[in-house]
Amino acid sequence: MAAGAAALGIGGSEFLAACGSSGSGGSSAATGGATSFGALTYRLSWIKNVEFAGAYIADQKGYYKAAGFTSVNLISGGPSATPQDADVATGKAFIGISAPDITGAAILQGAPIKIIGAQYQKNPFAIMSLASKPIKTPEDMIGKKIGVQATNESVWSAFLAANNIDPSKIDKVPVQFDPTPLTTGQVDGWFSFITNEPNLLKVKGIDTVTFLLADFKYPLVSETYMVTTDTLAKDKAKIKAFLSAEIKAWHDQIASPGTGASLAATVYGKDQGLDTAEQTLEAKAQNELLVTADTKANGLFTITPALIEENIATLKLAKVDISADQLFDTSIIDELYKEQPDLKTIPALG
Repeated sequence: MAAGAAALGIGGSEFLAACGSSGSGGSSAATGGATSFGALTYRLSWIKNVEFAGAYIADQKGYYKAAGFTSVNLISGGPSATPQDADVATGKAFIGISAPDITGAAILQGAPIKIIGAQYQKNPFAIMSLASKPIKTPEDMIGKKIGVQATNESVWSAFLAANNIDPSKIDKVPVQFDPTPLTTGQVDGWFSFITNEPNLLKVKGIDTVTFLLADFKYPLVSETYMVTTDTLAKDKAKIKAFLSAEIKAWHDQIASPGTGASLAATVYGKDQGLDTAEQTLEAKAQNELLVTADTKANGLFTITPALIEENIATLKLAKVDISADQLFDTSIIDELYKEQPDLKTIPALG
């Protein structure tokens, strides 16, 4: 599960001293591999699980190489990793995966980065409860014990504010990421990714009920791609090459969720003790976050102007007061689809 709005752990002066792009772009605007872009350094937001299935497929099937990259270095995230936005801002990675609240906070500290697209059109954060004691709405949490991880405190607070719920009316319990306290009755609800903890419990035969924060006034996109502003200015062709490879790979993953799940469990995340069956359940769940009416119309990773404005309004509730122009630049993904309209066609969910 990717962490929420965690502390960035890097000061504004370090961000302002950040270097630009981690690699020079080619002179050709084509994304079919005619230009060599060298090695791709790609910072993930969490451990190498099925969240990043597209990257594994693009690597295994040669999509990155066909787009002009000689190799790819997938840099893991996780609780002990340096902030992903800092790795991109300081040039350690060419591109990274993050979230609007984290990236927005980094920009306000001086990070020269912007979001260029979003994998998840719906935020994956959810409240999970046991099917025998379901919590189906934000109001149902009142008077209950809800387990919330420290890294997700700001998301939790913003969600309560969006729904006009007094925090004192809920017993928030500090927890880690293992949902055992829910199964043992120590808490009534659990702050989770819709793709993760519910499926961890499902394979153990434990039935749960969930509701997405996105369905209750928390419409932040997630798994967002971010690059430096210098990269945006100088490496447009390289960004398009990366995005074209990712889109093709995610099309494969959407059609066949087990593909990325197997690669996560047996190759890229084999040291994480992942289960292929559970990872496949996660993959199917995340497909529902990737494929929406908007992405069916506009293509994967696009973000509509209306959704951007909803994100900006929601971020203000999380004390991240930032403008759309400061945070987002969707011009390159829009240009890519104009140049390669066939990439817009998303396969049926597998």
